[in-house]
Amino acid sequence: QVQLVESGGGLVQAGGSLRLSCAASGGTFSNYVMGWSRQAPGKEREFVARISRSHSNTYYTDSVKGRFTISRDNAKNTVYLQMNILKPEDTAVYYCAAGSGTTMDFRERYWGQGTQVTVSS
Repeated sequence: QVQLVESGGGLVQAGGSLRLSCAASGGTFSNYVMGWSRQAPGKEREFVARISRSHSNTYYTDSVKGRFTISRDNAKNTVYLQMNILKPEDTAVYYCAAGSGTTMDFRERYWGQGTQVTVSS
């Protein structure tokens, strides 16, 4: 059983930056593809970014390409999401997930509790 704990959310003005972290425990972190998704009020959860086990491959939803960067540190059992040039439409609860498959065919198995990101205009 893998436990995931997100941190780093908060309130930021449009154009600003935040760095989310997700610390994993209870499993072999390097065995898992990791991903970030988000859910805005009244909307379905959507995928944001994924990273392969060896961090050689990444995959982003179109709306965040060029602004967000996913990375991982397998020695620290942590995955990050660097978010730059934030927009009000990025406001959501952000979740990290660990799973199997690939960055293109990701099957989530474990989820964190989420961290709120609010971008003011």
